[in-house]
Amino acid sequence: MTFRYMPGFGNDFETESLPGALPQGQNSPQRPAYGLYAEQLSGSPFTAPRGANERSWLYRIRPSVRHAARFRPTACERWKTAPNLHDHELPIGQLRWDPMPMPNEETDFIAGVRTMTTAGDVTTQVGMAAHVYIANTSMVDDYFFDADGELLLVPQEGRIRVMTEMGVMEAAPGEIAVVPRGMIFKVELMDGPVRGYICENYGAKFTLPGRGPIGANCLANPRDFKTPVAWYEDKEADCRLTVKWCGRFYRTEIDHSPLDVVAWHGNYAPYKYDLSTYSPVGAILFDHPDPSIFTVMTSPSGEEGTANVDFIIFPPRWQVAEHTFRPPWYHRNVMSEFMGLIRGRYDAKEEGFVPGGMSLHNMMLPHGPDAEGYEKATKAELKPVKLGDTMAFMFETRFPQHLTRFAAETETLQDDYIDCWKGLKKRFNGTPEGDWSD
Repeated sequence: MTFRYMPGFGNDFETESLPGALPQGQNSPQRPAYGLYAEQLSGSPFTAPRGANERSWLYRIRPSVRHAARFRPTACERWKTAPNLHDHELPIGQLRWDPMPMPNEETDFIAGVRTMTTAGDVTTQVGMAAHVYIANTSMVDDYFFDADGELLLVPQEGRIRVMTEMGVMEAAPGEIAVVPRGMIFKVELMDGPVRGYICENYGAKFTLPGRGPIGANCLANPRDFKTPVAWYEDKEADCRLTVKWCGRFYRTEIDHSPLDVVAWHGNYAPYKYDLSTYSPVGAILFDHPDPSIFTVMTSPSGEEGTANVDFIIFPPRWQVAEHTFRPPWYHRNVMSEFMGLIRGRYDAKEEGFVPGGMSLHNMMLPHGPDAEGYEKATKAELKPVKLGDTMAFMFETRFPQHLTRFAAETETLQDDYIDCWKGLKKRFNGTPEGDWSD
């Protein structure tokens, strides 16, 4: 699969899968080449400032308005949308889950979405939802688009092929793929059953964070984001299109594939990113910066420095700080943190947080290293150490994340999670040295 570099969000691209399919000098010619239809897909208001205006012109075999039947209600029972309040009786607390088991029955990507948390309000386009997905079969004649938000896909097990109106993206564990709000797609499985995470972003689209005094380089570099070349599926068959709109689901029948865009140009497009190209920045003498230094992308809220959603990773990196407690410190936060582990081990949790697992530390609830991790970090020789085989991530939002009934009642919820802090000893004894005896 070939990709074009995405030099920076906001720039225009153009691509065609047949020569001459893309008109030159105008967007909507009277008779487009190949008998195609011109259609604009807008990701922002028409009058948004030039730097924030997002739209793409699609040249397709049939306009997307053509479908064989009216939309009718359908159900995706385990996919929930904010506000989704008071859905269960589980009290607040620090929470953690084991990996979601693969399904036994035939389950495609959309049927395999399980919502863990929701935050904000989809009707006012603020907040997010955190989901897991599990699937064991490809979408063939079924297609989907989400009018409620853009979808950030984080594979954890198995590769997926995301086939969109504007091209095909393949994403493996350690990569991410983003499908913009309103874009039609389907998901094929490349290696058998798959599992991963989804951030459904209701608010401002993801973009790169400012680097501030870091300067022009490091963190996520724009050149490493890739958007697909034009590709189309000219298929006449009994197909189904499912739409998520304000938290409800609707379905219609169409007699063809809606992935029939032969050429396109614009700046509203899907993209993928390899997390291994992220260049982390950290402390090189003592202490360590806030975890926000690991932000890959951010969805701004309108209040400077306070994100609607941040997508943060904890990648392989060197730890070199002197006289420093190196794991994340104990803290309480106005932001709410949903974490997942793609591979390896997270340095603040020695046991219990495994690949495919999740944790939720909601606003103002204290959290930090478990007892074993604390003991190890306070006694370790402070020489340079590389955290090698690891990749954790966090969906962090300014809004409280409300648990769904599914998340509260699933068997993978660890009832004993808070026990990981029981072994933290009192070491205060009135002396400056403290009591570090075992």
